[in-house]
Amino acid sequence: MKYEEAVAYIASRWQDELVVTSAGTTSELWHAETGDTERVFYLEASMSLSSVFACGIAQGVPDKPVWVFSGDGAFCMNPGMLQVERQMNLPNLKHFMLSNRVYGSTSNVPLPGRVDNDYAAIARGFGIERVYSFGSMNELQGTFEEAVLEPGHTFIHLEVEPMNYRGASPPMDGPEVKFRFGRYVERVTGNQVFSAPLDHD
Repeated sequence: MKYEEAVAYIASRWQDELVVTSAGTTSELWHAETGDTERVFYLEASMSLSSVFACGIAQGVPDKPVWVFSGDGAFCMNPGMLQVERQMNLPNLKHFMLSNRVYGSTSNVPLPGRVDNDYAAIARGFGIERVYSFGSMNELQGTFEEAVLEPGHTFIHLEVEPMNYRGASPPMDGPEVKFRFGRYVERVTGNQVFSAPLDHD
């Protein structure tokens, strides 16, 4: 399936979930589709840690579903992220891993082992129970509600085509992303994220 079509479809099903995107293409595409600057933590320079970062968010706000994106380039840098996910086993966490078999952020340099890497099998090997693998839009659309909307920690592998997308990065630097997202979480959950409360008077 096409990378941009997969992201566009997932974005079209987005409701009140908190979202964490990985560096590069997922951040750029998600912002291009949604324009959101509050409910999404655009984790640029994430270096394979987007799902571990999202675990902390999902644990901190257990009543809010959390969607996190990673690419297979990041995944191959640190597959041990799945050990953390499995240990925490957070029922509100959904991990979308988009596999295009290249390092998209470095001009589509091919991944080692790209032909044989079986990401769903790797996730199962780490003990994750809810694992889905989709290679077409029909598969993704037909099983989306079961895979994504039902509770339970879930790893979702999406096989997508490489693309040369170089859209604009979200128009915020790291501190602004942090404060916009954190203040949104405070507002909708009542949980304190920052030590200094925001004065609404």
